[in-house]
Amino acid sequence: MGRSVGRPIAAIAFAFAALAGAVALLRPADAEGVRLRPDDPATTARGAEIYAAECAACHGAALEGQPDWRTPGPDGLRPAPPHDATGYTWHHDDATLFALTKHGLAGLMEDAPPSAMPAFDGVLTDAEIVAVLSYIKSTWPAPVRARHDAVNEGAGR
Repeated sequence: MGRSVGRPIAAIAFAFAALAGAVALLRPADAEGVRLRPDDPATTARGAEIYAAECAACHGAALEGQPDWRTPGPDGLRPAPPHDATGYTWHHDDATLFALTKHGLAGLMEDAPPSAMPAFDGVLTDAEIVAVLSYIKSTWPAPVRARHDAVNEGAGR
């Protein structure tokens, strides 16, 4: 590989590493070390119950999300996205999903945009949040679960 090609690639790799580090620094400490348990039947059963009670009204009983979820509504907020394989939930590592659920966007990033997603801190315990997220992951097809596992590996999990 020539010098002219190697430098831009190295710069891009460095930029991605810096961005990943910045996101990790913004994540609350209580999210570190979180691991979902999609293969634990007791955890996913409890997660399904909690999802039905706390999440399905917005994200859909079948995790399908709200219609036109990529386009902001009249209030400027995006509708709830799907948590099935058609959405982007699996693009985020376990710790980020946990932090987003517990603390909302404002707890995950500085100058967070307005969001209809509530923070569940004080509503759900950490174990209940892990159960819900484990249930969601348990519904994904094997290739999507494998990609999510790779996301976790890339995040140092």
